[in-house]
Amino acid sequence: MTYLPHTDADREAMLAAIGVEDAADLFEAIPEAVRFPALDLPGALAELETMTELQHLSKANISADDFAWFLGAGVYNHYIPSVVNHILLRGEFYTAYTPYQPEVSQGTLQAVFEYQTMIAALTGMEVSNASHYDGATSLAEAVVTALQVAKHKRRKVILSPGVHPQYREVVRTYMQGADLDITGDKDPTHTLDDLTARLDEQTALLVVQSPNFFGQIEDINGLADKAHAAGALLCVVADPIALGLFKPPGAYGADIVVGEGQPLGIPMSFGGPYLGFFATRKAYVRHIAGRLVGETVDVEGRRGYVLTLATREQHIRRERASSNICTNQGLMALAATVYLATMGKRGLRQVAELCYHKSHHAAQQIAALDGYSVDRSKPFFKEFVVKCPKPAAEINRYLVEEWGIVGGYDLGALDPARADEMLLCVTEVNTHEEIAALVVALSEVAS
Repeated sequence: MTYLPHTDADREAMLAAIGVEDAADLFEAIPEAVRFPALDLPGALAELETMTELQHLSKANISADDFAWFLGAGVYNHYIPSVVNHILLRGEFYTAYTPYQPEVSQGTLQAVFEYQTMIAALTGMEVSNASHYDGATSLAEAVVTALQVAKHKRRKVILSPGVHPQYREVVRTYMQGADLDITGDKDPTHTLDDLTARLDEQTALLVVQSPNFFGQIEDINGLADKAHAAGALLCVVADPIALGLFKPPGAYGADIVVGEGQPLGIPMSFGGPYLGFFATRKAYVRHIAGRLVGETVDVEGRRGYVLTLATREQHIRRERASSNICTNQGLMALAATVYLATMGKRGLRQVAELCYHKSHHAAQQIAALDGYSVDRSKPFFKEFVVKCPKPAAEINRYLVEEWGIVGGYDLGALDPARADEMLLCVTEVNTHEEIAALVVALSEVAS
């Protein structure tokens, strides 16, 4: 029960208890010029006027609807079938709340079950949870899972330098204060052989990403055997669109597969909300965070869905909980479910093939330009690194201002020594005309 002071004596007693004389003292940290009611706010607007103003402000943004888009680096511009939003806007699904009561939540529970089934099939794993906030938190939870599988007797995690740098930062944030040795994540010259050489009896988890942050496809064949020989688990960070074309990590012996589900029917939306998928082997199911929905039958033999496993402390004894993370917004998992069901195996493969062929066509055209070179040291999927004759930041400004093109990710933001390199992304939505315009614009800026 919340106590609300009703008399001056009550208020004075409460202020005295927290060490201030007047309620105004609570706002000393706020500059006086902006304290209420000194704010000079405009008057109220009608709904029509408000929408007009907001639409005017939105036009100041650079949108993938108005510009040719070649920026990826973890968030991708893929086509979203119209049916995805039509399903999301249905009232019975338009909630992010956990379906604790199965008797009134069969639709939501079935959607989550279908999501889990398709993610497991896509990754080649046995079980999937539903789900995490984004790919970075999924990776952090994979580290937690590996530590729990090892019963916290192993204190070392090896991260490939090809793992998305922001994912690595989130892992470090998650594990700060945990006395964990996170190694192998700084030197970009480290190969997978260099990483596996670091495996020892203290290693709980080896993490690689394929395609990696630079778009390159890693050779992960045999990595699981090396990790398992050292008593460690293997986690692969994957692109779900690439899994429509390439062999899934589960077929290589991976123990955990995580990644960003945003390409599966979720718009870029200025950075969220997104979807972190997490799939693993059945042996580790009680160590994973989140929830699992199961299919069963009732006493009359009718199919039904229930919340089978939830490893959060609100469901089980606190000391047995795997994480305080319960779920992402269920709406994002539903979007991925509708997208995957709509595309099917053939549709997803077609999207992946278009990404592959269009990106290789663009890379071939750019590599032929004077002053440019494309990194072909490894095969790539839909992203590739281009070395430019000028700083990438300068080229990107020119592309936007003169051509209406959003260029690639400036790798100088990660390493000043790579200021003349950019990471370009080509997906199925990029037309041949846009690719041709990009090539002409790059040639022009070089001269």
